[in-house]
Amino acid sequence: MSFKVLAAEVFHETNTFSIHKTDEAAFRNRFFLSGEAALKERSDANTELAGFLDASQAYNWDLTPVLSANANPSGQVTQAAFDWFCAPIVAKASDGNFDGILLALHGAMVPDFCEDGEGELLRRIRQVIEKSIPIAITLDLHANVTRQMVELADIIVSFKTYPHIDMRKIARQAGDVLERTMAHDIFPRTIMARVPMLEEVNGGRTDIGPMLGRIEKAITYEKEKDVFAVSINAGFASADISEVGPTVLVTGQGDFDAHQSFAQTLADDIWDKRHDVLNRYWSVKDAAHYAAAFEPTKGPLIIADYADNPGAGAYGDSTALLKALLAVNIKNACFGPMVDVSVVEQLQCCVIGSSTQISLGGKTEPSFGGEPLVVNATLKLLSNGDFVGDGPMMAGLKNSFGALAVVRVDEIDIVITTLARQMLDLQQFKAFGIEPEQKTVVAIKSMQHFRAAFEPIAGEVIISDSGALCTPRYDRLPYKNVPRPIFPLNEF
Repeated sequence: MSFKVLAAEVFHETNTFSIHKTDEAAFRNRFFLSGEAALKERSDANTELAGFLDASQAYNWDLTPVLSANANPSGQVTQAAFDWFCAPIVAKASDGNFDGILLALHGAMVPDFCEDGEGELLRRIRQVIEKSIPIAITLDLHANVTRQMVELADIIVSFKTYPHIDMRKIARQAGDVLERTMAHDIFPRTIMARVPMLEEVNGGRTDIGPMLGRIEKAITYEKEKDVFAVSINAGFASADISEVGPTVLVTGQGDFDAHQSFAQTLADDIWDKRHDVLNRYWSVKDAAHYAAAFEPTKGPLIIADYADNPGAGAYGDSTALLKALLAVNIKNACFGPMVDVSVVEQLQCCVIGSSTQISLGGKTEPSFGGEPLVVNATLKLLSNGDFVGDGPMMAGLKNSFGALAVVRVDEIDIVITTLARQMLDLQQFKAFGIEPEQKTVVAIKSMQHFRAAFEPIAGEVIISDSGALCTPRYDRLPYKNVPRPIFPLNEF
């Protein structure tokens, strides 16, 4: 029997502390693709849609992809934007007579009218379909999983890697479980264990540290007869919501007491290791002085500004690290991105090779990451900012920084952009005439995702905290809605 399946992708990781609301334009700036356009763009890459298609081809489904939508992490999603992308999914679910539904979601979307975007989308879909129709969802490892999501989705499968490189694999797993559910071979539901933390203390890193052992245990438990998926979600601390933080999910059937006990064991391990921090967060001053003395033997020094990561909703215009690097006269370096629309506009009328004074960065909230820097810059390149990734996360996928300029200040090549994007692919430099492998110092704005592409070329990697919006110093952020007590805002 061939099943009829609806599929859609909708992603947003909402930093509720950001002053930038996420509207329709924000989705269109990243991508908003209809079903056919999504297939053309995303079906042959490491995406959830590709994994859904793998399942569809394996099981001869009649698959209807409705849309794929994503906005860069930023502030709350406006109700108008939320209604706009929900409407076609709900409409198709209502009139499609589907046997099952597959949704690729993030798990940390916060609209401006409720705290749980994914749960609200699921609620709207459940209102228009038969209760018996199974829904399978995939989630980012940084999901803040809610009770509503667990109640309304029969099957939940989260990424097991950070940097995220298993999107297609996880989507195929969700499809496999959905196939068995539609065939009435299994009857899954999902249970959850939670701990009172803003996030797993290392953000869910799976390259080193305790998450490796947890993931190994999860995969082993998935081999049990009545277990179909185990998901360990690190949570997303930049969302000031009541259901924030790490969770462990088991999608299965049968002995749910055993499943709950297993989930709680992993959750307890997250809690017990809450003080075991892997990252050393260098001050920008210390990072700059270390960089000034660095002698590359195997590759450049990679300095990742964790706090100004646009991939977690930071503004991308923090100047603190750049200022520190300039202060020690760093040689043969590159830096990116610096998000500054006004400077890119200013440079449009300049001649390549000319020098001009610019007031760079620090314009959004200078209290997070530093004031604007007044510098003399030599214009090296102007571009529309489009690039195609070639690394483990983005291979073959189109993306854009928006209109951009590359300038040289002293001996630092700086990528100045109009759209905030996390650095996670070498093409974000290479496409604009910068060869990071040939630099002594490469300064980037990213948390963990950069490691997939940049660690292979690195002589060494260090992490810096510029004090920008995604600072790990959570006491600087005005939390109002998270439950109390919660670690690390409160002592236990």
